[in-house]
Amino acid sequence: MPDPVRTSLHDVARAAGVSLATVDRVLHGRAGVRARTVEHVQAVVERLGYRPDPAAARLARKSRARLVFVLPSGTNTFVDMIDSQVHALTPWLAEQRAAASIQRADVFSPEALALHLGGLRGRCDAVVVMGLDHPLVRAAIDELVAHGVVVVTLVSDVPGSQRSRFVGIDNVTAGRTAASLLGRFVGPRPGSVAIVMGSRALRDHAERLFGFERVMAAEYGHLRVLPAIEGHDSSERTEPLVNKLLQREAELVGLYSIGAGNRGIQAALERSGRASRIVWICHELTPHARKALLSGVADAVINQDAGHEVRSACRLALAALSGERVLPDQERIRLDIFLRDNMP
Repeated sequence: MPDPVRTSLHDVARAAGVSLATVDRVLHGRAGVRARTVEHVQAVVERLGYRPDPAAARLARKSRARLVFVLPSGTNTFVDMIDSQVHALTPWLAEQRAAASIQRADVFSPEALALHLGGLRGRCDAVVVMGLDHPLVRAAIDELVAHGVVVVTLVSDVPGSQRSRFVGIDNVTAGRTAASLLGRFVGPRPGSVAIVMGSRALRDHAERLFGFERVMAAEYGHLRVLPAIEGHDSSERTEPLVNKLLQREAELVGLYSIGAGNRGIQAALERSGRASRIVWICHELTPHARKALLSGVADAVINQDAGHEVRSACRLALAALSGERVLPDQERIRLDIFLRDNMP
């Protein structure tokens, strides 16, 4: 049996009767090679037992791999935390012969996000995008992949696309967890429960909503779940919406914040004088969420580690570019629950 360590790209090219460039295109799934040639090269790779050496591939790379993070524009503090983690990873990326830049886009506009993604074609090797699940966005991702760009979705997935990987928590489980926490904290008190989300078009928000509503309906029938309010993850938009909600719903006993905009929610709860009587569950342990927990306005925060997600997205993108193996357990993003008593 051939020794995969001793088999080189030169051996594969020689046996297949093609150039090194053609072998490289086939191994990385790039366009520009006829289907019959692809099948022939793949058969030779299998027969010779060739396996790529990621370390050698990085050393041989003439230029740095270019990663672009496309993040939501606006004042989302969790997105700012992701931004900071990308910058913090600069030295490690340099050791991998790679570099990452950050671009901001309006992810609540499928047209704007799709246009932004389309503009990255030919300008980078991999894209890590945090955006909404929409046909225009799926088509833009597929177009990037068709032109040899690796795409990784971050926090919110676009599963119908040709993206390589998704990095994020199980959002249905997150929604179910929020419902269990809220229902248990409220206890036997009857009343209504409000939901504030960024947008149903965001896959992570829609999945959290689904999980939350399923558990509330099955286990907490004495609580009336109100239609979700969409605040586009903006405190400026969310605060007046929650103000009106509190004026309208005198029997409100719980509030689940699916996305961002928590500063606006906290301000509205405190202004109403009812914060101590309303159970509030929110997402992401930002500095503002920490203050809300410490003050007793928020009761629990469901968190995903921004640093772990950024590191995982970069590892997965580079692995896809070099053919490196992936360790699934290393890339699994854990769901954390924080109360005032166990904040790190």
